[in-house]
Amino acid sequence: MRSRLVTLTTDAGQPYAAQMKGVLSRTLPRGSIVDLADDLAPHRVEEAAFLLRHMGATFPPGTVHLAVVDPGVGGARAPVAVECREGSYLVGPDNGLLAPLAEFLGIRRVVRIERERFAASRTSSPTFDGRDLFAPAAGRLARGTRIQALGPTTTLTRRSPPPPRSTARGVRGHVVHVDRFGNLITDIAPSLTGPEGTTLRVRVGLGKPARLVRRRTYEDGTKGNAMLLVSSFGLLELSVREGSAARRYRAGTGATVTIELCD
Repeated sequence: MRSRLVTLTTDAGQPYAAQMKGVLSRTLPRGSIVDLADDLAPHRVEEAAFLLRHMGATFPPGTVHLAVVDPGVGGARAPVAVECREGSYLVGPDNGLLAPLAEFLGIRRVVRIERERFAASRTSSPTFDGRDLFAPAAGRLARGTRIQALGPTTTLTRRSPPPPRSTARGVRGHVVHVDRFGNLITDIAPSLTGPEGTTLRVRVGLGKPARLVRRRTYEDGTKGNAMLLVSSFGLLELSVREGSAARRYRAGTGATVTIELCD
């Protein structure tokens, strides 16, 4: 059987991600490991889960997605592997990280990875399951090992953030991701606001409300001015053309965003 493609997503940084890739590379052919991200915001499981859902969904069926954002490493949270209905696998901590992508792909089976089935080495550490447990498990799945061989059946933890809620004149949601340009990606669906060209009252956190126009592209805005548009994630985004909305509004992941129709 030809080896499956393996993706790697983590907040661990390059030195730690390199060790995980080193473990995978011992048994997988060259070119079968794809880096999705090794520089996610540390410990932000919900933001990582959002990104993993959207990144992983673009890969072909049968891919093994290894994801580790694990502030509780070595603790009570379970190490798990998920078999999806379309043939892909997910491997990582059961802390809510895997659930959005697993649910999108369809869950067929979940197992708890048993440490006893993986031989410990001199370098094994209770603080690095990414290298010592998850990478070996992902490697086995990529080489054709059946998921049942990793451990007993279990269930997957789902930690859904509160959905946007309606207000008297609009909707209130949250920032779910801040990209490298400083754009604030919200969890608000475009259908909950007016069409392109609509002027809306937007308030981020406890800041002063601002009147912003919903645009189609960044070019439609004026340099240095804020605007709303539909992001590539299909959700509303607060952006400053050639600037940073995160810096302007002093906001990050989890900040509330209220959008209302203007009088």
